[in-house]
Amino acid sequence: MLQAFLQGFAVYFIIWWITLFAMLPVGLRTQAEDNDVVLGTVESAPTRFRARLVFFLTTLVSGLVYGGWYICSTYFGLGFDALPQIGPRFY
Repeated sequence: MLQAFLQGFAVYFIIWWITLFAMLPVGLRTQAEDNDVVLGTVESAPTRFRARLVFFLTTLVSGLVYGGWYICSTYFGLGFDALPQIGPRFY
């Protein structure tokens, strides 16, 4: 039971981490867009970083992706073996 939980958590964490980098630019306003470039920073630096929004969206989207993966693997029996093989077989 513990091993199944840890495996599920590991998959969720990997999905969450990848989704974090996809969600970082969502809703971002740069200093150049606000015409408020601080001396010593690049124009593409964010004006205001909203960490709560980014973490909330990341958790929401990764939960949906994990739920889809869980349903496909548990109820439909689809796993990595069901994916088409790309490349040669060495065995």
